[in-house]
Amino acid sequence: MTQEFDTDHSHDEEANQGVLADRSEVLLDQSQGAAAGERSQEDWAERESRNALRHVVGLGEMQDVSEVEYRKVRLERVVLVGVWSSATGSLAQTEESLRELAALAQTAGADVCDGVLQQRYKPDAATYVGSGKAREIAGIVAQQSADTIVVDDDLAPSQRRALEDLTKVKVVDRTAVILDIFAQHATSREGKAQVELAQLQYMLPRLRGWGASLSRQAGGRAAGADAGIGSRGPGETKIEMDRRVIRTRIARLRRQIARMAAAREVKRGSRHRYGLPTVAVVGYTNAGKSSLINRLTGSSELVENALFATLDTAVRSAKTSQGRLYAYVDTVGFVRRLPTQLIEAFKSTLEEVVEADLIVHVVDASHAEPLAQIDAVNEVLAGIDGTDDIPRLLVLNKVDRIDDDRRARLASLKPQAMLVSSRSGEGIDALRADIEARLPAPRVKVEATLPYDQGSLISRIREYGRPESIEYREDGIHIVAQVDDRLAAAVVEHSID
Repeated sequence: MTQEFDTDHSHDEEANQGVLADRSEVLLDQSQGAAAGERSQEDWAERESRNALRHVVGLGEMQDVSEVEYRKVRLERVVLVGVWSSATGSLAQTEESLRELAALAQTAGADVCDGVLQQRYKPDAATYVGSGKAREIAGIVAQQSADTIVVDDDLAPSQRRALEDLTKVKVVDRTAVILDIFAQHATSREGKAQVELAQLQYMLPRLRGWGASLSRQAGGRAAGADAGIGSRGPGETKIEMDRRVIRTRIARLRRQIARMAAAREVKRGSRHRYGLPTVAVVGYTNAGKSSLINRLTGSSELVENALFATLDTAVRSAKTSQGRLYAYVDTVGFVRRLPTQLIEAFKSTLEEVVEADLIVHVVDASHAEPLAQIDAVNEVLAGIDGTDDIPRLLVLNKVDRIDDDRRARLASLKPQAMLVSSRSGEGIDALRADIEARLPAPRVKVEATLPYDQGSLISRIREYGRPESIEYREDGIHIVAQVDDRLAAAVVEHSID
């Protein structure tokens, strides 16, 4: 009996274990199914997030930049479009680029209605955003009553045409916006010629003809009634004629700009002839370069809180504490992805940078990404031959707009930079002293006694040289100074030693 009870009990235990195993398998299947369902929901949510257009808020709330004198009565309404991928940078960087595009569009005279970003691995080769998203953007354009789509990239001609066909509105890219701003701000004859050259170079591969504009024109003597067989050729199409006209105009503009280079050489030659040191002030657009030069020199150069307010190279003179003359050169502001057409056209500004004795790199410390602006300017300077050996001084401007924590962080990231404010005057005296200390010393050291009737020569030594000592003696003026070759020759000629 005992054995039978034990046997029955063992069978019951085996049955119970089997039931528990079945229940555990069911629970495991349920937990795995729930986990799979959660993963499926997460994947679906990620896919929806990736496929959805991301609206960037605050694009139409730029301050001051839109309040410029050339604004039109009726503003063009625009929608901004960009593409973001992890390969091109972070989402924050892409949104900041779109905000910069909004500032550019407002400076060009547009009213920014909305801005959207699409996440994709790379831009669509046909329509930049894909045909489905293009139709979705067309709905946003219609809802906002917009006139134009501005793309935060350089579009191929085929992409622009396809996007226009799908959205039924005008499409422009980032380069076109920058060129439009340059066209509005150029004032000098040379500046206008440079902007027109850049615009024509941009326009040439983007010509588009419709209908009758593509019709054939009679070639040779085909229009004549008695021309005969074999003399009637297809001739040029209208778009080919437009291209020929543009190429002819480009060649003419290049010849004009080349002739204007002679005048620049004369001005630079006079500075070199008298040994006048030159300080080139470069930086991102709207970093406060003109305001800083006004503070350092006391001049009244155009200052405007607008992108690319300065296009024409301006030279301003200054004096050191010892009376030595030197010059500041105000240059056009740089920007990320500066169009290559502009780099080629604005060679006068780039030439001034190459000829400088010191480069002062001005950065807007209050900008959201000042380090990215520093990298963008350094990238442009790296593409200019002859700038690698020129000393540079980094200046963080507009520190009156930042708090103490941001100031400390920037100071730790860029310890060699000088923190200044062109508005309040903070750090200006220290910056001026640092610039003067970095000016190159004249190469020739002279020691001579000059007659008292050579006061004009003494003034020239003060202005263009570096006097170490000047003593007024009975026999004349004894001077020890560092001067250039021309002044050294004049000192030797008039010396009474």
